[in-house]
Amino acid sequence: MLSPLRVQGFYDVFREIIALVHSSTDVREVLELVVSKVTQILGAKGTMFRSLDLEKGQLELCAAYGLSDHYVSKGPVSNMRVIEEMYRENRPVIIDDILNDPRVQYPEEAWEEGIRMMLNLPITLRKDIIGVIRICFAEKRIFPEEELDFLSSVAQECACAVERAWLFEELQCRYDQLATRTDKLTALGRMAAGIAHEINNPLSGILLFSTSLREKADPGGTVGEGLDIIIEETVRCREIIKDLLEFSREKTHQQTMANLNTIIQKTLSLLDNMFRGNRIEITKDLFSDLPECLLNQNQIQQVFTNLLLNSTEAIGRDGTIKVSSRFDLDRMCIVGEVEDTGSGISEDDLGRIFEPFYTTKPQGTGLGLAVSYGIVKNHQGTLKAFNNPGGGARFVVEIPAVIGSPTGHGCLEN
Repeated sequence: MLSPLRVQGFYDVFREIIALVHSSTDVREVLELVVSKVTQILGAKGTMFRSLDLEKGQLELCAAYGLSDHYVSKGPVSNMRVIEEMYRENRPVIIDDILNDPRVQYPEEAWEEGIRMMLNLPITLRKDIIGVIRICFAEKRIFPEEELDFLSSVAQECACAVERAWLFEELQCRYDQLATRTDKLTALGRMAAGIAHEINNPLSGILLFSTSLREKADPGGTVGEGLDIIIEETVRCREIIKDLLEFSREKTHQQTMANLNTIIQKTLSLLDNMFRGNRIEITKDLFSDLPECLLNQNQIQQVFTNLLLNSTEAIGRDGTIKVSSRFDLDRMCIVGEVEDTGSGISEDDLGRIFEPFYTTKPQGTGLGLAVSYGIVKNHQGTLKAFNNPGGGARFVVEIPAVIGSPTGHGCLEN
């Protein structure tokens, strides 16, 4: 049984390790503290921490203390018996025959280093072995249960440190990707604006002269048909240029207090003929006491126009679009939703539909949803897309509210 002073020493070391694990994102700093403190508290000759690389089938050195550079620089441990035993046993393993035990990869070098016993301590993260702490002793000894418990606790903290480091690296990688994407989008915006302004003037000339020629050409002749194609494609190019300018333009339009329901009703009225022509039923579930919020009405109308047009194209003919609004008191935001009975969005496309120029439509520009996303973001809000379990897609617009809770309850029906 360990003396109270010895137990206090273990406690102090463990507390120091925990404090560093939860305050540092540098896993090497944590591991260096672990190998040094474990060596000191156990009176060992030295300690190494090796991480497991399953692809290479070897244990790579990450930190060492108390051992010579000549010994620790021998290279990674590629002894598969050591790795297999770690997976099979998943518990501390004592090696007390340094020269003859096959688990010692460099027995003669270890003996020359003065090592007479080793203790392998597996590091486990969610039942997966991610590394090992190898503690080297200058003489053989017996390990009390309290020492093994202490070492097992240290191993758990090492696993936490490694997990934190992996998480930090993943977040850093995501941040770098986001920063790179932001830089690309900024450059794209500048390029789009320049290209759009340069192309607009000659494009207007092409449209003017082709329209004039079309009026003089034989309506049923091949020349007229060719001019129709020129006019149609020129108009399409003009729409692309318009979207490019909208995408690249800094949004400086003034925002005023407005009601989202009013904007939705106006948008539905403007598109009513299109809905009727495609035999699409519109159902509304608009919160009657929806508070006003700070909006650019033209831009938000453009967002819902884009969403409704997308839903119409997804349905084709004979379907239903549901438009709803509500006030989320918990999150203090105004919510507008457009839900359709169309074909839905494939899982591959779901994560990319708001990217500029990404489209699944043969004649699409890939800018409608990207522009809508930017508009909502400029309102400090979010635009998200989901697939409904029963089929179809659902787009959710959330915009922060700037006043208190609504004064009543109810819905505006059809």
